[in-house]
Amino acid sequence: MVPPVGAGAIHPPHEQFHHLNYCVHSNPSWVQVAALAFLHYLVMLGSTVMLASVIVPAMGGNAGDKARVIQSFLFMSGINTLLQTLIGTRLPTVMNASFAFVVPVLSIAREIESNNDLLNNHETQPHCRTDKSFLMSSAPWIKIPLPFQWGPPIFTAGHSFGMMGAVLVAAFESTGAHFATARLAGATPPPAHVLSRSVGLQGIGMFLEGIFSCPAGSSVSVENIGLLGLTKVGSRRVIQISTGFMIFFSIFGKFGAFFASIPLPIFAAIYCILFGIVAAVGVSFMQFANKNSMRNIYIIGVSLFLGISIPQYFNEYTSSADGRGPARTNAGWFNDIINTVFASGPTVALIVASALDNTLEFRGYESDRGLSWFQPFLHRHKGYSDPRNEEFYSFPIRVHDFIPSRFL
Repeated sequence: MVPPVGAGAIHPPHEQFHHLNYCVHSNPSWVQVAALAFLHYLVMLGSTVMLASVIVPAMGGNAGDKARVIQSFLFMSGINTLLQTLIGTRLPTVMNASFAFVVPVLSIAREIESNNDLLNNHETQPHCRTDKSFLMSSAPWIKIPLPFQWGPPIFTAGHSFGMMGAVLVAAFESTGAHFATARLAGATPPPAHVLSRSVGLQGIGMFLEGIFSCPAGSSVSVENIGLLGLTKVGSRRVIQISTGFMIFFSIFGKFGAFFASIPLPIFAAIYCILFGIVAAVGVSFMQFANKNSMRNIYIIGVSLFLGISIPQYFNEYTSSADGRGPARTNAGWFNDIINTVFASGPTVALIVASALDNTLEFRGYESDRGLSWFQPFLHRHKGYSDPRNEEFYSFPIRVHDFIPSRFL
């Protein structure tokens, strides 16, 4: 029988990838684990150095301060990543310093510093010359990041509220990143209680980062998610071993500075591939919805366009206006929240898509919205939830026996 004109292969939706070499709970050989773990360390190192290159000069720091900030970032990234993979989402996610905190941190720096020209007198552009930032010469051989290494903390209500906006953005971005990680690690979509557990642990991690004098909080490292797809290895053990490299190089500063001196354009070129993979994974989630529905096409188009255009406007305005965003009221904390939230593409897209999806013809369109696919993964009670949830997201070594059931 001759197939009709235009007919081709039909690809049914799959909530799990089936072309991975290793999924979340399968492990390669120890040699491969060590090599891949070191590769994950190198990938997350680039954004750490970039963030420190922006924040430290604005705060009046020198090359030595920058090296110490990078060490603190690496140390806490190792701790937070280990906690997330053990008792958080249990997914192979790397926790790294987040750029969402740049706006409130720079706002605090401008307010504290009496010289308003400080931000303009420091060159923070990346260079292709190795150790142009003098990390090798200024980093100590051995130094353990200590609590309050720059003195006791100072609390003000305005600054605290401004930071809350960055924390909200970090939580939003991490939630979406967990879904991408689950897909590239061969796991099912994370249930709601697992995401809540992760956000709570992320908050504890930020509290520890403040104690250890990190100038920014953490979120899931998107570039490391892309590396999972590039290597086709979603093993949890690889990420857990990579935390050893993070902590080791945060203590032995000279060795860490050697790798941190890799030219930033090299990292940027790698990120073009890794971020592209993660973006494509996000697009792949549309397979569960009806792509022939005009309602869905409208929501996808509007959320993607606004998720790109609004942050672009906020970022361009901020870069051309002495680091100040479009929101310029007399309340500095309100300005920081608005400028931070709307400078994040994933956050804006999430807000727009969630608002439209839950208000625009939402009754009777559960199947078109893709909810029928996700319902088994949202429940936590036996008989209603997918049995694979327990396989991927349960606590290790019977930790659940010591934790109240409402927190599991």
